Amino acid sequence: MIEFFLTYKNLLLQALLSLSLTLFLVFFKIPIFFLHGLFTYIHPDNLSNGVKAAIRRPDTSDSTSKNNTELRKRNKSKDKFEFDENNAQIFRLKLDEAHLQSRLFSDDYRNAFTISFVAISCFLLHVYLSSSASEESGFGILVPVLLGSVAVFKLLILLAKLSFEKSASRWSEKLLCVVFGILGLILGSVTCCRFTSLVLDFDFGSIDGFGRMFIAVFMSCTSTILFMPSMKIARSFWLGTDQIRSNLSVMTCEWYGRFVLYANYLLMTLTGLLWIKPLSELLVINNNNTKNSIRNAERLAGNIGFSPSEFDKLRIWLLVLSGVLQLVALRPNLQMYLNEALLSWYQRLHASKVPDLDYSRAKVFLHNHYLCLVVIQFFAPPMLILLFVGFSQVDGHYFDNYQFMCSLLPCSAFVKEVGLFMAWWVVFVSSVYTSATIALFRCGNFCNNIIMYVEQHTTLLQTQSKVSL
Repeated sequence: MIEFFLTYKNLLLQALLSLSLTLFLVFFKIPIFFLHGLFTYIHPDNLSNGVKAAIRRPDTSDSTSKNNTELRKRNKSKDKFEFDENNAQIFRLKLDEAHLQSRLFSDDYRNAFTISFVAISCFLLHVYLSSSASEESGFGILVPVLLGSVAVFKLLILLAKLSFEKSASRWSEKLLCVVFGILGLILGSVTCCRFTSLVLDFDFGSIDGFGRMFIAVFMSCTSTILFMPSMKIARSFWLGTDQIRSNLSVMTCEWYGRFVLYANYLLMTLTGLLWIKPLSELLVINNNNTKNSIRNAERLAGNIGFSPSEFDKLRIWLLVLSGVLQLVALRPNLQMYLNEALLSWYQRLHASKVPDLDYSRAKVFLHNHYLCLVVIQFFAPPMLILLFVGFSQVDGHYFDNYQFMCSLLPCSAFVKEVGLFMAWWVVFVSSVYTSATIALFRCGNFCNNIIMYVEQHTTLLQTQSKVSL
């Protein structure tokens, strides 16, 4: 009995950790508690014994025909429309368990949350146990590899499913996802060539043709499914940091939320650049640069910075920190997504003397209806980063005695070499999409300011000409 426990000690510890953590997350409802305290918005006619949808659909076709005839009579009447101030009100409610469980994709969110955190915990336990360099540690690696593979597969499938949800996004956004996926496949095919080491600090020389094809397909898939989450993150950053200059405290983040949003964006951008060759070479010490003919600037660039091993550890820790910080920024991002419906209501309310609030009512309904969908889109990218970093810490020699298992699962040296690249690619693609979206927002804001200035200047000239006449 003692020999059995000593032989399979790591496997038993991994199984015990996964089972106990799963029970803890499910019993205490940690996925629901993770979102507890955020605020959502509804219109006043939706408050009757609880929270209801912001848009009420007719029950029968007869009621539909009656509503259509009433609308025609109302449009034909010459009487002025009297604005009802009660319909212009909006209520803020705190998210609770009943509200979250009634949302679409709530079960998918809870399952993805549970299996992802269990898999990451198993990877952390593997790193701790492997530091002792015990010979029997190979048995325990099966649990994190199995759970990590299932978690990655589930997150990728969920992101692909949600990216093409029927009413969750515009048709143009879905078309852009497909276009970026094709571009990602082309870039992936080029990246897997021999000259990749000239641009990126990755070496795919030991990977065969099937492995390179797998990398190209993965780059294409992630380029497709990360477009929607990155756009929502960019919009949340735009609202949370008050780039629109609304000066409304209810629509922006406090100092802590703004700090998290700025730090998340800056760290994600910096981490994505650390594997690009010109920058990575400048930060690594190069002792071979001893020629006197080299200029001082070039000699200085290769002789200051980190050692190669320290620089590799720094990049891995920055990947982990980027994933953790994205998880911390999930709550501010989600709150800004919900505040976007409030901003739409506010803009429609002050657009004219008799505002039409149907659009804002639909906006509030959709933001509540697809709440868990957006949570998954904010939650999946950082979890993919942490899971791929966990795979990169798996050594191939653990699986020398499991050839049959290695033929079914990605549990060889291929995982260690490609896992780090996959984690970097998720960070890099997310930072590119987010930066491009923020730049487009900034450009649109700049163009609007120019148009407003031209209009004001033209009005002033017209006024001065009339006064002179």
